[in-house]
Amino acid sequence: MTLSIRHETVYHYTAPQSYTIQQLRLSPRIEPHQQVRSWSISTTGRRHGFTDAFGNPCHMLTITGQHDEVRIVAEGIVDVAPLDRGRLPDASGFSPLVFTVPTRLTEADEAVAEFARSFLPQRADGGQLLAFADAIRDKVTYQSGATVVTSTGAEALKLGRGVCQDYAHLFLACCHVQGIPARYVSGYIDPGNTSHAESHAWVDVWVEESGYAGWCSIDITHARYADASLCRLAIGRDYDSAAPIRGVRRGGGTETLDVRVDIVMN
Repeated sequence: MTLSIRHETVYHYTAPQSYTIQQLRLSPRIEPHQQVRSWSISTTGRRHGFTDAFGNPCHMLTITGQHDEVRIVAEGIVDVAPLDRGRLPDASGFSPLVFTVPTRLTEADEAVAEFARSFLPQRADGGQLLAFADAIRDKVTYQSGATVVTSTGAEALKLGRGVCQDYAHLFLACCHVQGIPARYVSGYIDPGNTSHAESHAWVDVWVEESGYAGWCSIDITHARYADASLCRLAIGRDYDSAAPIRGVRRGGGTETLDVRVDIVMN
């Protein structure tokens, strides 16, 4: 499949800013099943490209001088091949044990630990992982605005509401309880027949089953294997280490954020 993607992010400020620094993970990863035909990022300020600790292509954006708006546009064309039952060829060279360490966003409290032990086997195969994704959806209703980017997986389980990021964090927390390597994935999803497209979050889980040992990519929000409708931007231990945009500013006033993502699948 070929995905044409345009992602525009605009920060507006009620008072001028003197300095902004943003870390951008807005360039799709080059992976065996995902190839970039063309890609560009347009911003004001200066950008410095680098690769982070997880092999994600990144840019550091700095803007100096008075400004009351920051506009970032990432766009291009990406070819994504279907995956066989979510099985993901991995060329990163990382030991899966790197992704067994809980973080602030994926730390398990007693309720998460009990939930994990009740529904997730320690050596789960692909089918059992999909069933566990369904169990998470039964416990946590999808509701936009119910949580924020600093919400943890444990908080989402307690609240019983959340979004794709919360589903991913809760899934990771449960995997860690059971000693299963699992990592956070940020990217884009083609909206299909729905009226919107958004940035998305899902997970890669290490599985060992008959004839296969490796990463299995699962879209928890839809309880299905990742497929050609998903474009991968970054992997990490959680949202904080894979967020498309993170940064700070120097200046007063309040900030408003407008985001628009348009995706066309061919």
